Amino acid sequence: MNELNKEIRGRTLGYVSAALGLVAGLAWNEAIAEMINQFFPLAKDTVAVKFLYAIIVTIVVVILIKYMEKIINRE
Repeated sequence: MNELNKEIRGRTLGYVSAALGLVAGLAWNEAIAEMINQFFPLAKDTVAVKFLYAIIVTIVVVILIKYMEKIINRE
């Protein structure tokens, strides 16, 4: 039964991680893009702004996933 609990936790983490990635990519899209545009007033369609946006979203998602891993792997 303990092995089953670990499998369930692992799969749950995978599903939650995927959901967080989707949320970061879709729900926060406008807010983060606008924040970057205010701090770095470059043309909206520049490659630099898009890369900066992708880096910020990636960092936030990785931090959230690591936090979730700590919570789920707690025994």
